[in-house]
Amino acid sequence: MARGTSNLVVSAASAWEIATKVRLGKLQGVEDLADDFAGYLVREQFEPLAVTVEHAVRAGSLPGPHRDPFDRMLIAQAQAENIPIISNDAAFDSYRVRRLW
Repeated sequence: MARGTSNLVVSAASAWEIATKVRLGKLQGVEDLADDFAGYLVREQFEPLAVTVEHAVRAGSLPGPHRDPFDRMLIAQAQAENIPIISNDAAFDSYRVRRLW
């Protein structure tokens, strides 16, 4: 799937993680974002990235110690789509993805 270099792509896994953390009380103050994630993407002109079967298989098959299922999905998507990840988590570096930040 070709993507423009100027588009910011946001994974459906990010919506899932935010909604989960809001529900569990681990992320407060962003309830509006969780309730209208798609609307925020449209308003900010961000491109949504759906989770595909290929992404899921790749995420489940990733080697290594990273245990967070959301991060593993982001890594798998970045690899499959050849797009960088915006994160300050250095654990992403061992998965040969381009990390910004």
